[in-house]
Amino acid sequence: MKSARIFYLAFLAVTPPLIAQHPVGDTTIVFTPSQPDLIRPNSYQSPPDAWGFDIMLSNNGFGAGGFYRHEFSETLSGIVTLALSDVKDDAEVEYFDYFGNSIVPGKKNRLIMIPLMAAAQLRLFKDDIMDNFRPYVSAGIGPTLMFVAPYSFTRTISDSSVGSFEFTEEVEFFQSLKYGQAEYTIGGYLSAGAYFGAPYGTLMGFSIRYYFVPFPGGIEVMDGVRVKNFGGFYITLNIGSF
Repeated sequence: MKSARIFYLAFLAVTPPLIAQHPVGDTTIVFTPSQPDLIRPNSYQSPPDAWGFDIMLSNNGFGAGGFYRHEFSETLSGIVTLALSDVKDDAEVEYFDYFGNSIVPGKKNRLIMIPLMAAAQLRLFKDDIMDNFRPYVSAGIGPTLMFVAPYSFTRTISDSSVGSFEFTEEVEFFQSLKYGQAEYTIGGYLSAGAYFGAPYGTLMGFSIRYYFVPFPGGIEVMDGVRVKNFGGFYITLNIGSF
């Protein structure tokens, strides 16, 4: 019995202690918790610059122009416009002869108005109306060129048998341009309108403008009548791109 105890103590002395170990190939995977805020704030900002062209309609006929627009903030923009339109006097009455030729009795000059305006544009009701309808008001000022070209010439014909007589002959439009001259003044306009559709991509709008173009010295449109104020209401369609 004594020898058995000695053998057991010797076995414990030389045997290393056994330590419980986890399996080497533990397949337990711990996932990082997902972010609870699944809806992130929209960081998109509409492009600040846009350009395009205008189609204009008034009682004088059609006009055309172009514009460049820059947004300083969500409600305030600056816009530069350049337009070209025909100008007529309210007293003009157009007649047609048997061959379809038109004539305006008493008309002396053709007028072409070219205003270059810088305007401030203020968006209205931004927080009350969705972005696909953006009403605004604007006001502009700038130099205006009025090109004055002769509409007709008065000719005198002398004949020994019947004497002398005068007649008025209309000058063809493009031919009259070489006899024209430019007059300058400072003009302006007031406008109200709206843009439609998304605030990116294509820019579509509609507005009503009132131009005021004073010429203190007056310009003769009808024979013997000098007009000192030009302009009037224009319905304008804006087509452009951001």
